[in-house]
Formats: sequence, C-alpha cells, structure tokens
Amino acid sequence: MALHPVLEQVTARIIKRSRPSRGAYLAHLEAARIKGRPQRSTLACTNLAHGFAAFPANDKLVLKEVKKPSVAIVSAYNDMLSAHQPFEHFPPIIKEAVREVGAVAQFAGGVPAMCDGVTQGQPGMELSLFSRDAIAMSTAIAMSHNMFDSAVYLGVCDKIVPGLVIGALHFGHLPAVFVPAGPMTSGLSNKEKAAIRQRYAQGKATREELLEGESQSYHGPGTCTFYGTANSNQMLMEVMGLHLPGAAFITPYTELRDQLTAAAAQRAAQITELGNEYIPVGHVVDEKSIVNAIVALLATGGSTNHTLHLPAIARAAGILIDWDDFNDLSAVVPLLARIYPNGEADVNHFHAAGGTGFIIRELLDAGLLHDDVTTILGKGLRNHCKEPFLAEGGKGVVFRDSPLVSGDDKVVRTAAEPFSKDGGMVKVEGNLGRAIMKVSAVKVEHRTVEAPAIVFNSQEDFMADYKAGKLDRDFVAVIRFQGPRANGMPELHSLTPALANLQDAGRKVALVTDGRMSGASGKVPAAIHVSPEVLAGGPLGLVRDGDIITVDAVTGTLEANVPADVWHSRALAQADLTPSHIGMGRELFAMFRNSVSAAEAGAATFPLPSPIDTTVELHGGDDVGNTVPGSDEDFLAKKA
Repeated sequence: MALHPVLEQVTARIIKRSRPSRGAYLAHLEAARIKGRPQRSTLACTNLAHGFAAFPANDKLVLKEVKKPSVAIVSAYNDMLSAHQPFEHFPPIIKEAVREVGAVAQFAGGVPAMCDGVTQGQPGMELSLFSRDAIAMSTAIAMSHNMFDSAVYLGVCDKIVPGLVIGALHFGHLPAVFVPAGPMTSGLSNKEKAAIRQRYAQGKATREELLEGESQSYHGPGTCTFYGTANSNQMLMEVMGLHLPGAAFITPYTELRDQLTAAAAQRAAQITELGNEYIPVGHVVDEKSIVNAIVALLATGGSTNHTLHLPAIARAAGILIDWDDFNDLSAVVPLLARIYPNGEADVNHFHAAGGTGFIIRELLDAGLLHDDVTTILGKGLRNHCKEPFLAEGGKGVVFRDSPLVSGDDKVVRTAAEPFSKDGGMVKVEGNLGRAIMKVSAVKVEHRTVEAPAIVFNSQEDFMADYKAGKLDRDFVAVIRFQGPRANGMPELHSLTPALANLQDAGRKVALVTDGRMSGASGKVPAAIHVSPEVLAGGPLGLVRDGDIITVDAVTGTLEANVPADVWHSRALAQADLTPSHIGMGRELFAMFRNSVSAAEAGAATFPLPSPIDTTVELHGGDDVGNTVPGSDEDFLAKKA
C-alpha cells in the first residue's frame, strides 16, 4: 500500500528538521557501543565483584565469565498504584526466563511512580509532570553501572512510561523491551461513573455514593480501564515496536500475562550485541516510529498528554516534532476506536473487539503507518498485527493474526468505515498563543464558542464560583498560571463535571488554559497547553474579564477579540505563586520549574543531544579509532 502523501510530507520535514540533533544522537549511541563483548567487560575486577557479590552462584559464574548477556530489570513497582502492583512478582519470572536462554537478569533499580488518580486536585499533582523527568534520571542511575547488555522496563502509567522511554533512549546503544502489567477487569461502566460524578457536582449525590461508584470503577489490580494517558502509553509502546504484539491489554495475574512477561525477557536477552539480532532502542525509536506513534494516538482518540510526552521522547532521540505535525496528521487519520471518554467501552472491550493488532493492520493497509521500521522483533511493523495466545500445554506464547473483522463495530472499526474521517485533535492559534484541542468526544455544535471571558488564577477559584452559582451563563473560562513554569502544570480534571453540567444546561462554555486537562477529558471544548504560558510572557496574562474570546476548533482559531491598541497597552497579570512552590515536596522541584521548556517542546528539562567528533574512541581496545556511522540507514545496511 502506497503511503498517504501527508504521512510522507510530515515525516520528511521531521527528518529534515531533526538532521543535526539526530546525527548527534546517533554518534553518541555508536560511541557507547562495545562491539562483540558484554558491556561489563570494561569494568575493573573490583567494579565487577561489587556488581555480582550478592548473586546466586550459578548466575555469578555467568557474570564472572563475561561471555553471556546480562539483562537489567528497571521497575516502577509500588503497591499503592493498582496498575503497578502486579510488577511485584515479575522479577522472578524474568530471571528464570532469561536463565533458560543462557543469560542473567539483575534488578538494576526502581523508579518513582506517582498516581494522578490519587493526587488529582491535591498539591502533590504539581509534581506529576516533572516526575517524568525524575523517572528518566532514576532510569539513568539504574543503568549507570554499565553491567547490562539490554533492559526490560516495567511501567504502565501516565508520566512513568514516557520517563522510562526517555531514560532508555539515553542508553540507546542497548536494546529495550517494555513490559506492561495489563488492565484491571471491568467494573462499573464508564457511563455510570461519569453520571455519578456529574450528580455529585450538582449536589444530587452524597460523598458516600460518589466513593462507592469510584470504588466499583477502580476495584482491583491493573490499570484503570478508561482510555487515558496510561492506556494511551500502552498503545504507543505497541505501535513503536517496544512491546511484544498484543501485550498491552492482557489482565494481570493470568497465565497469559506471565508467559508474555517471560517471552519479553527472553527477547531482551536475544537482541543484544552478543547475538545475531542486535536491535538497540536508539534505532527502534526513529523519525518514522515517532510518526507512527502520533498516528496511532490520533486513530484511537488517545490522551492529549502525549502532545507533551511524544515531543519529549522524540527529543531524547534527537528528533524534533511540534503541534503542526499532530495537526496535519490529525486531518487525514481516521478515528478507528471509541473508548471512554470518547465512547462507552473500556480497554478490555477494545481488546476483545480487535485491539492493537487490528488497529495497526488497518492503518498499515490504509498507508497511514510506516511498515519499514525496526521493532524488537526485527524489520517491519506488520509483525505486530498479531495477538497472543497460550501455547499448547500452557508454556510459552504463540501469536496469531489479528481478526479481519471487528468484534464490535461500536468500539473498533476499519479504516474504510471509521467513526470519523479525522483524528479529532487540532491545533488552535491566534493572539492568545498556540494550543491543542481534543474534539473527538465534542459534538460538532459545541466545537465553536464565542463568549465573554471569566478569568481565574486556579481551578479552586473556578470551583468556588461554580458552587456559588455565579457561572450560570455563556462564558469562556480562562484559567492561567497553570503552566509548567508556574506550578508544574497539574491536571485540571475537577473542572470537567462542572463544565459538562453547564453545557448540558444549554450554556455555551469553553476552557482556555496554559495547564493540562487530558486523559479523562471529554465533551466540553478545551484549548489546553496554551503556549507560551503566562510566566513565559504568554498573552493569557493580557486577558481581562469580559473580553470576547473565540475558541474555534473548526477554523483553528484562539483569539481575544480586543482592539490591538487596547491589547498592547495592557500589562501582564501577576500572581503570588508561593503557595504552589512550598510544601508537599514542591520546593525540591524548583530546578525543574526554572529550566523547563515550552509545552510544545515537551515541557522538558533535558537538552537536545549535542554534536561530538564523528571520529571517536570507542570502548574496547580493538575498536579504537573506528568511525561512527551517521544514520539509521547505515546501521540497517550493515545489519543486512
């Protein structure tokens, strides 16, 4: 199937835009390789002895001989997060599976994992976005011992998987296999859950009723089953070729889940520099795989948080993407899935109806994904149009072609008969800056709002006015000082039920903010991640109550309809942000707030790869003076 011309155009401009930084990244990657020998071969005897001192005798012997690969386990386990609690029992499975193929696995380190569901609306949420970069740094610490030839990364949720990927890419010369824990079984339907939340916001449900509904929704081990950032992460790991096929949505504590974990561990041992299938993660994540990730996000109505995370992941690999790329692809990528909040189904229903393999095949057949990429299975994304089953006898996994027909066309559809012809994510811009809108769940009649602004400096201020009955009118809520520099860019989900109630009552309402409101966002039009944020001189700081604001997802307009002379005569609003900078550990994150990039650049705190001399001294005496290849094409040609 010929590639769609827009896919080709966007990919070509990303490759051109990224050439200097991508070349620098690949040079760093090649310089870090140790060809034909384990990474630990560079360690002095004292270093190595420390690295295996506490290991079992047989595993210690393998490590001491410095001939076979050692696989790192980097885990985001804790037992407070339902999604990560199952990881407690993964390391023994991984270690035993790796021994079966003659290698050794060591638990290299843990990374922090916080839950937005717990911190939502609390001061701790202001650490959430920056936890991604803290996780990347923790990953680097785990891998810094240079004991390892590949790694398996255990993570699922919001900032955790992006942080692990960024960390893995800074060790891009090593293979990386990502291993999910899977979703919890289905509980209270998403429709019922949303209804209880809206009734509570109206004062028509008690707190006890609300808690009971939430407990029936989030009720056991595994990922929350709505299609927020956590499950969007899992879709992206599959389409980027970092998972085994169909691994994302197999529930925890099942035999298939455990066998997939074992198979993933063995794959990590098989694709090291020491074997015949060397597949470093820095070549798996390239310009085409990043474009594939954007396409899959759009085709499934995934979380707008990835308009932050994908740019940050891409930058870690020397690749530069922006919101124009999302916008242009969204115009041609059809919506193939309806999963809450864009529908009533949950991810278990999505998996049963066809799942990730179905989506990947449909997009490949429509010319909307690059097949000529490298994945952990080798060359070609079509290898991932599969779903896993237990092998006969229950030991091992077999992969079968994904179904050709949707199991439920209310949940998953073909590219020929999509839910809509576009991906439902648009860029809007104007004199208020640039922002992202997710409109896949917003009815057409609500996609354009022109109304007076009501300005708030926090979601708490908004909710106070809502509860006081002051917002029963048409308006655009402008909520500022919510960007990464201001307070870490917390999610603003507590606004969703209130705005939905006002919209249901016939009011024309919209939200404009330099903060985040994604994952569980839904039917109310919201221009989010407005860049530049107010603390970077952003024009949201010029808006005053009563200004007529146009939020138009159809024309891509985000405009304050204020005479130019009046607009330019105004001074930027000021706010005392001290309460957001002290307490609950927030003072420790000042360095992140002070160095963070704009939202469109990923709200990242790490620099792009910088050039090095293209003739470098590689690790290992036999390789001194070798020149560094300059592209993924060189790498793949040499493999061939």
